Amino acid sequence: MKVFPRRAAAALFLRRQHLERPRAVPLSARALSRFAEDAGGVQLDSINVVERAHRLTLWSRFGAYDRAALDALLYERRLLFEYWAHAACLVPRAHLPAWKRAMLDYKTKHTGWSVWLKKHGRTVKTVEAAVREKGPITGGHFERPLGAKPGQGWWDWKPATHALHYLWMTGRIGVHGRVNFQKHWDLSERLLPEVAPLSSEEFRRWHLRASLRAMGAASQKDLSMYMTFPKLPPADRKRALSSLIKEGTVVEIRLEGSAAPWYALSADLLELEALAAGVTHGGTTFLSPFDSLLWHRARAIELFGFDYKIEVYTPGPKRRYGYYVLPILHDGKLVGRLDPKLHREEGRLEVRQYHLEKGTDAEAVAAGGAEALASLARFLGAKTVDVTAPGAAAAKLKKRNIKA
Repeated sequence: MKVFPRRAAAALFLRRQHLERPRAVPLSARALSRFAEDAGGVQLDSINVVERAHRLTLWSRFGAYDRAALDALLYERRLLFEYWAHAACLVPRAHLPAWKRAMLDYKTKHTGWSVWLKKHGRTVKTVEAAVREKGPITGGHFERPLGAKPGQGWWDWKPATHALHYLWMTGRIGVHGRVNFQKHWDLSERLLPEVAPLSSEEFRRWHLRASLRAMGAASQKDLSMYMTFPKLPPADRKRALSSLIKEGTVVEIRLEGSAAPWYALSADLLELEALAAGVTHGGTTFLSPFDSLLWHRARAIELFGFDYKIEVYTPGPKRRYGYYVLPILHDGKLVGRLDPKLHREEGRLEVRQYHLEKGTDAEAVAAGGAEALASLARFLGAKTVDVTAPGAAAAKLKKRNIKA
């Protein structure tokens, strides 16, 4: 059994996440598709204190890009489509046969819907018929008419909202586009090509291969915490993993200092061996709190020694680093965090908190961080960058006199 240094696994993870040299490649159809296929998905989230999560994740890789060009790739060319992979995500169209299986299985395996469907079956049919007739339409189309009372009809907004979600998860409708992040729904048959779904067994094997492709090397826990949907029963995952190992597609490996088994695609062994000999990373970028590099927090600790927590949901007085904290990736290491806020009306990007890990070269990170902040400001349309964070490290960043 081969033993690899932790740095090799970390380096391959960064490579698969397209963060080996961040912002070095511009956004294009090919680059977007390759990233999504490697990572498995780009998470969506509505928080907009800096920028929507998926747009920020793509900036981390590709630098400042044209939002309209991205929307055209997403909602006109449909290189990616919206579904559930690790929470709501944009997933690559190339993975449609796999997700088609998940959509079909959702009808039978998510039995929690059965009671609701018995009560609201008519609502589902009516909502689907409305999407077929009037789509693309927003969820607002199904809001209760003025003066209507709760329970008065199918238009009662909660059942209609649940019906839209059920129809989406089962693959009958999809997201045609978004305006101000509001979803516009249409029939999936109008949005995506008809494909044959994988079998249930093929899907479980695909799910493990896709997870290993995205991570490069992974522990058992990683395999259950990266792409968390659908939640595969442990026994099913174990059987699928054993099957992949038996046929030689997956191999068991060890990481130095870890007694637990890790796994990798056999096709990745040569790459791991090359990275074990050493690799030079370059560049600085900031990561969205919902970045796929951070989907499994314990993995970030294991490979990068970086303990990260989203503090959006933490009461203000209990926050340690700030509201919307972005990890700082510098030369292949997670070296700190900053808490930015975009003041849209003022055209100002403010850095309210700035913290570096112990032993970090503050001058080097300030140089890279200043360049990254300038790029981020341009992407956000900010005219100025204002570092108001306290502390000596922040002072070094502020001295850079960052120009958007």
